[in-house]
Amino acid sequence: MSSDMQDDRFAPPRAHVEDVETAAEGMQLATRGTRLGAAIIDVVIAMAAMWVVSVVTPWNPFNTEGFTWSKAQFLSPALGFLLFLAVNGWLLATRGQTVGKSLLKIRIARPDGSPASLGRLIGLRYGVGSAINIIPAAGQVWGIVDALLIFRKSHRCLHDSIADTIVLKA
Repeated sequence: MSSDMQDDRFAPPRAHVEDVETAAEGMQLATRGTRLGAAIIDVVIAMAAMWVVSVVTPWNPFNTEGFTWSKAQFLSPALGFLLFLAVNGWLLATRGQTVGKSLLKIRIARPDGSPASLGRLIGLRYGVGSAINIIPAAGQVWGIVDALLIFRKSHRCLHDSIADTIVLKA
């Protein structure tokens, strides 16, 4: 090998990788803490809704006794998704918000600030993750990867990237 050629097999990659799209000019991204707070509120509301279902119906989503693993594994996320839509559907359709996002004054939008369609929100932003949660072990991996991606400059989680959405201060 000549002296002017270097063997750089072990050199780090030199590709310039940039985080994609942040909020358009004049819009402020929601903070990570605000998004976490909204998610916690939404989970508390979802758990309360599941508890109400367990009280007023013969099926208790917290007790899987008598169900095979596959039935419980499918029914709980499916029921959870339906309850999520029952609680948040109107807010998502009209304002791009869940109850938690509404209380903390943040909203879901497209990267240009325009409202995201209900189909995009339900099918891509929430539906993909709900479907993956049914698959053993994949749901846990999804949850970790989805949450960790919020630490990018764009503050976008995996579900944001899939649905091409951002979360803004309302």
